[in-house]
Amino acid sequence: MKRSASVALSVVAALATAHAQQGADPCDATTFNAGACKAAVRGGYYCSHRARVSTSYQHAYPYYYDRYQDYVSQGGVVSVAPAETCPGRASHLRGGFGVTASAHATASKAGS
Repeated sequence: MKRSASVALSVVAALATAHAQQGADPCDATTFNAGACKAAVRGGYYCSHRARVSTSYQHAYPYYYDRYQDYVSQGGVVSVAPAETCPGRASHLRGGFGVTASAHATASKAGS
């Protein structure tokens, strides 16, 4: 009986740790970050600890901004979620000009 209780506690502790490691939702009023929220609503995900957290927002960005404003006006304290980037997107960019410019540069070198 004691062993199953310790296993259950271990599972609960592991779940709590995993939840704590997930970054804050940038559209939540308590952790609102305007730029990150706009990107999350538009893209359907936000980045947390260099990993994508998929989410679907039911409303457009102004709704979340208004919730944040209401929260602050009522004395709420905000701990701003850091804006993060997920790996993978940058690998598609070359020299800061993107895939299209890279393809043009490659084509122009081949034609020279």
